[in-house]
Amino acid sequence: MMETGTEKKIVCQVCPHHCSLSEEQYGRCRARKREEGKIICVNYGRLTALMLDPIEKKPLRRFSPGKKVLSVGSFGCNLACPFCQNHEISMTGPEQAQYRELGPGELADLAWEYRVHGNIGVAFTYNEPLVGYEFVRDTARLVRKQGMKNVLVTNGFAELSVLEEILPYVDAMNIDLKGFTEAYYRKLGGGLEPVKRFIERAVRECHVELTTLIVPGENDSEKEMEEEAAWIASLDPGIPLHVTRFFPQYKMTDRAAADVETVYRLRETAAKYLRYVYTGNC
Repeated sequence: MMETGTEKKIVCQVCPHHCSLSEEQYGRCRARKREEGKIICVNYGRLTALMLDPIEKKPLRRFSPGKKVLSVGSFGCNLACPFCQNHEISMTGPEQAQYRELGPGELADLAWEYRVHGNIGVAFTYNEPLVGYEFVRDTARLVRKQGMKNVLVTNGFAELSVLEEILPYVDAMNIDLKGFTEAYYRKLGGGLEPVKRFIERAVRECHVELTTLIVPGENDSEKEMEEEAAWIASLDPGIPLHVTRFFPQYKMTDRAAADVETVYRLRETAAKYLRYVYTGNC
């Protein structure tokens, strides 16, 4: 805790923002709140999206190809990417979000029922799952008991203590590596080094693929991609990287879509270091 005047604030330990919260105050993610002297997860079991997706849409290209996964999302995110394609749910809190409530057991049972449609498990995606990691942990544990798979699609901007809680139950992750400079991450409301630490730990435990969205004028230099790919290769040159094309979204409609030739050129740059580099949105 920390004191401000006569009030003791409580610091949320889920992500590197370490929001210091007064009673009834929400964190930056809009999914965590101080209530009755505790930090609680307000999006627990509150689902804003539920869809059976091809695993390749996560995107995962080298994990259970050709299969489908029951994809679920809630609301809230601890970054503020101006190009977020899911901003209707990631940038909202419980007052604005439209959701249905589904407990971990109910979701695990639903995943089991969807086996007849080719489902292999549950993917936690759409918003940032780790701002409500408790629901991910509790559901994933039950899904694993049923012999099914758990997938996490995350920005990786979380404390390692949170990662350790879910790692025993996660089979695959796609982690957004937004770019490879601290300055760019600051624009998005985060930091590069915590994401690198998250990736370093995750790749030792489960299948990991990375995604970098190429935004014109922000992270589209060959130098930056070279540095990024070299770092990924230092962990494991077999880690797949998805180099995807930006389209105008949300608060970033002031520029054109990324040039296709640029995306392919950056893919070739990364392929000098990595065995599996894919393009997306082209």
